[in-house]
Amino acid sequence: MYSDDELKVLDIEADLADPLDEIPAIEDEVAPKPDPDEMLPLLMASDIQQRMLAARVFCDIQDDRAIPQLINLLSDPCPLVRVSAAYALGRNPSPDAVEPLIDRYNQDWNGYVRKGIVWALGNCRDRRSLNTLTDAVKNDISAVRLWAASSLAQMASLGYDTIVAAVPPLIEGLRRDPVAAIRSNCAWSLGELCREMPSNVVYATAIDALIEAFAEDEDTGVREDAKSSMLKVGDARGLQVIETLEQEDWF
Repeated sequence: MYSDDELKVLDIEADLADPLDEIPAIEDEVAPKPDPDEMLPLLMASDIQQRMLAARVFCDIQDDRAIPQLINLLSDPCPLVRVSAAYALGRNPSPDAVEPLIDRYNQDWNGYVRKGIVWALGNCRDRRSLNTLTDAVKNDISAVRLWAASSLAQMASLGYDTIVAAVPPLIEGLRRDPVAAIRSNCAWSLGELCREMPSNVVYATAIDALIEAFAEDEDTGVREDAKSSMLKVGDARGLQVIETLEQEDWF
């Protein structure tokens, strides 16, 4: 979906950080938070810096009045404004923002913007975002795959059919993604989804993937996250495998 050239645009280590890490704090420990009434008009300012500053304020402040203009800023010509608007919509989730976020994801060349969008879509907890998140976790650059994997865990609150659709791309990511941090997020998300599922074939397949990752993944962090997910789920088969392998000093 994205070219090798684009993979070079983003620094891998930096881009696996939390989506809000690159948004500088608006205030220090002593200064009061900006007044949203003063910031709202700046969302429509002609000056790029003012628009970006105002959008960043709403990464920290929740105010429904900002949502329509933040949606408009998803189409801003400046990528720094777009990414700030995406993060702000993640802090101010709204059903009205879901389709605009999806549309922007499908159009935007900038990996930082797409990273913010998948994070925001997860926070919106909306069934409409499922296809975009599953596509992102399979096909996008590493920074976006990482946060798409985490966002799929939010599908746990949307009912069985949505959970079932979210499981296969996470299993694929856990087994095949070359980046250990992404495999770890897939393991964590599978654990969150399995806690909301009945014991059936899909559930068993997810547990199989977690057992496989715990026993075979080359990365210690991935193994620990797979183990943690099985412990949280409390699956008897998974717990038995953990006990057996640890008693046999498998690692």
